Amino acid sequence: MTSSAPPAALDHDTFRQEVRRFFRGPEARRTLAAVAGHRPDEEAARLDLYRLLGERGWLAPNWPVAYGGLGLGAPEAAVVTEEMTLAGVPDDVHVLSIDIVGMFLLKAGTEEQQRRYLPGLARGEQTASVLFTEPEAGSDLSALRTRAERDGDGWRLYGTKVFNMKTQFADFSLCAARTTDGAVGMHGITLFLLPARSPGVHVEPVPSIQNDRFNLVVIDGVRLTAADVVGTVDEGWWQLNELLQLERTGIDFHGKARRLLDLIIRRAAETGRLTDPAYALQLVELDARLRAARSLAWEMVGNLAADRADPVTSAMSKWYASEQFRPILRAGMELEGAGGVLSAWDGEAPAQGLLEANYRLGPAHRLASGTSEIMLYLIATNGLGLL
Repeated sequence: MTSSAPPAALDHDTFRQEVRRFFRGPEARRTLAAVAGHRPDEEAARLDLYRLLGERGWLAPNWPVAYGGLGLGAPEAAVVTEEMTLAGVPDDVHVLSIDIVGMFLLKAGTEEQQRRYLPGLARGEQTASVLFTEPEAGSDLSALRTRAERDGDGWRLYGTKVFNMKTQFADFSLCAARTTDGAVGMHGITLFLLPARSPGVHVEPVPSIQNDRFNLVVIDGVRLTAADVVGTVDEGWWQLNELLQLERTGIDFHGKARRLLDLIIRRAAETGRLTDPAYALQLVELDARLRAARSLAWEMVGNLAADRADPVTSAMSKWYASEQFRPILRAGMELEGAGGVLSAWDGEAPAQGLLEANYRLGPAHRLASGTSEIMLYLIATNGLGLL
C-alpha cells in the first residue's frame, strides 16, 4: 500500500514513531529474521524491504514528490536512516542508490536525468551503484585510469573498477572516467551514468571477509552519449568532493554502532557480566561515546537542513562515529570469549553469530564514505591549517 505525502508541518517525533512501528511490524520482521539467519557466504541485501520502504516514500523522504519523495527535509531522511540501521537492515543499497547516486543527480543532474532515474530509485524499483575505485586507484580518485574516448558526439568507456558493492543488482552506475589527460590528475575526470547491464559491462564477484560481496567490473567499449554525462565534462573530481564531503553526517555509522553496543549490553545482562564493576564501567564509557557521536551526527543533520554544512565538521562526525566500532568490538569479544568467534554457520553461536559477523565487517566502517585517514587529513588541512 502506498501512503500519501505527509503535510509539510509533519511532527518529527510522530514520523519517527511511524517509521519505527514499520520496522517492528510483521513484514519487516520477516525480512530482518532472514537477514539475521543468513549464512556467512550469503549476500545480505534485502531488496524486498527496500521496495516496501519505497512504496511509502521513505527511501528518499527529502526528495520532491514529483521524484518519488515526500517533500520533507534532511531530518526526516536522517530518521529513516537511523531507524533502518538500528533495526539491522542492510543499508548499502540505500546509501549507494539514494544517498550518493540519487542525491548527486538531484543536485547536479539535468532535469531529464532526474525525471528518468529518480522516481525509480525513490520507489525502490531500481538501484544504482558507484564505480570509482580501481585496482591502481583506491582512495586517490585522481589516479584513476578508466578512460572515456570521444566517439562522434559521445564516448566509449574502457577500464576496470573493483571493490564496488551491489553492482550485481544495479540497473545503472555512477562511473568516473578520464576524459582529458593532463599534468594535474584531478582535472579531466567526468562522471557518467552507465547502464549496468549493457553489452560490454562484465561483473564478477571478488572474495571478501564480510557477507556482502565486492565486485570487479570490466568496461569494454560501452558507448555513452552526452545525455549520460552528469555535471560538467572534466570537472567530476571537484563535483564529487563537494557533494560527498558535505553529505557525511555519521548518522548511519552511529546507528550501526548503537545496535551493536545494545546487543553487547543485553548479552552482558544475560550472562551476569553486567554486575562486574570494571566491565560495566567500560560499557558506560562506550555508551557515553555513542551519545556524543549521535549528538554530533544530528548537529550535522541540522547543518544540512539549514544549508550551512561544511566538509570539516562532516569529516569530524564521520570519523568519530566510525572509530567507535573498534572499542565496541573489543568489549564484545572480551564478553563472549571463544564463543564470540562462532559464526552463523554454528548453531551454538551467541546472538546468532552477529558479533562474529560484525567483527569481520568492522574494518569496513573505517573505509566506507571516506577512510579515517582521509577524514583526519581533511580536518588537519581544511580545519586546522596544519599541512
